[in-house]
Amino acid sequence: MKSSILVVGLGRSGIAAAKLLNAEGRKVIVLETKSGAKFESITEELKAKGILIELGKPLEIESFNPFLDEIDSIVISPGIPWNHPTLNELRKLGIAILGEVALAWCRLKHLKWIGITGTNGKTTVTHLLKHVLEQNGLNAPMGGNMGIAASELAIKLGDGQMEQPDWIIMELSSYQIEAASEVSPEIGIWTNLTPDHLERHGTLDAYRAIKRSLLARSKTRIFNADDQDLTRHRKELEFGKWVSTKGEGNKPNLTDFWIDNKGMIFEKGFALFSSSVLGIPGEHNLQNMLLVIAAARQIGLPAKAIEAGIKTFKGVPHRLEKIGLLQGVEIFNDSKATNFESATMGLKAIPGPVVVLAGGQVKQGASSIAWLQQLNDKACGVVLFGEGAFQLKQLIKSTAFNGEIFCCEGLNKAVDLAISLSRKKSPKSLLLSPACASFDQYQDFAERGDHFRKLIAPMVNKELPDLMNPHAF
Repeated sequence: MKSSILVVGLGRSGIAAAKLLNAEGRKVIVLETKSGAKFESITEELKAKGILIELGKPLEIESFNPFLDEIDSIVISPGIPWNHPTLNELRKLGIAILGEVALAWCRLKHLKWIGITGTNGKTTVTHLLKHVLEQNGLNAPMGGNMGIAASELAIKLGDGQMEQPDWIIMELSSYQIEAASEVSPEIGIWTNLTPDHLERHGTLDAYRAIKRSLLARSKTRIFNADDQDLTRHRKELEFGKWVSTKGEGNKPNLTDFWIDNKGMIFEKGFALFSSSVLGIPGEHNLQNMLLVIAAARQIGLPAKAIEAGIKTFKGVPHRLEKIGLLQGVEIFNDSKATNFESATMGLKAIPGPVVVLAGGQVKQGASSIAWLQQLNDKACGVVLFGEGAFQLKQLIKSTAFNGEIFCCEGLNKAVDLAISLSRKKSPKSLLLSPACASFDQYQDFAERGDHFRKLIAPMVNKELPDLMNPHAF
């Protein structure tokens, strides 16, 4: 009888899945494609629990052959494509493949889930909704695509480290949804959709279908009517609640929550409170707030309780996070802006003119037109870094951008150059908003944002050094 289960990947999700299965008494094997010193401590910890670890194993059928007689299923991390050829070969052998979130769902489906997805905005919505619920006495842990892995949450709830929640709030990426067709939230929220991850999903239609599947399985569905793609496909979407910042003129009979031209929030024609209670900038954050209000009202919170919760929300780390002032220049960490659309919204939200730091792994298939327009409208200088620096430079130069453009290898030098540009140009803001993925130089956007904070913090409220190096490029 097959008694083992195999976990692929020693990232956050894989570690949580291995620990959860081990705690349940399963024999666990973990395969990781990479190797090196960074895995030493976690390898020792898992081996001490009796988990077999195999490092440096490529995602090829040969890596699985020694274990085929003993495994009945495989749990994969989100970074592994659901239709990977090796996984398809394993399916033909009768081995079940499931994602880490699906594993957690099987243990937590008795609880009320809120599933939040979208190309951008889902992290802010997740944090703000958690804040509003917990400010009103509800226990609402969050996890999934950020924070703790879903399986780690299952561990903490299973062994009593965490009280039983009123709600579970899960930020879910397309990668996670694709590998967890079982997940059926009580409330599903879809923030927006723009081309992203097309190098994995192939087409925008395929990407949209994955996102839509989560909402289709949700009991209550909440949509952003300000998003062009969602509105264009509205007739194809399941019945739900729609929110808009565009006012009562946006077909009120089709919009459940909106903001009028005086900034008042309405629910089906009844005034709730002023949108000015939100303390973070940007029209996109007004959309995020409306999505949260719709969910909180569905849960049963009164308007005044929601208003009080929103008032005390300070924002999300790495998403238009205010670092401080540097000789009158506002510093913002927007490392969470991993695509052109998100970076465009960040640029729109802050005071200009702006010195912008951007770069990393350029995502394929996404339109850069709106981002380039915002740079031309608002940026007085751009410092580009990382793998995509010169590709971005060519894009920007093609628009006849009249600010200064510099390229460098890493964020250390980029920060020095941006500070010197700030001294020269006297902008209102200095913004890290990469418009790219972080994986060329960092584990994730959070590590990139933490590095930026560390580099910039010693210079806040101090004299701006002259660090411009004309020979850097």
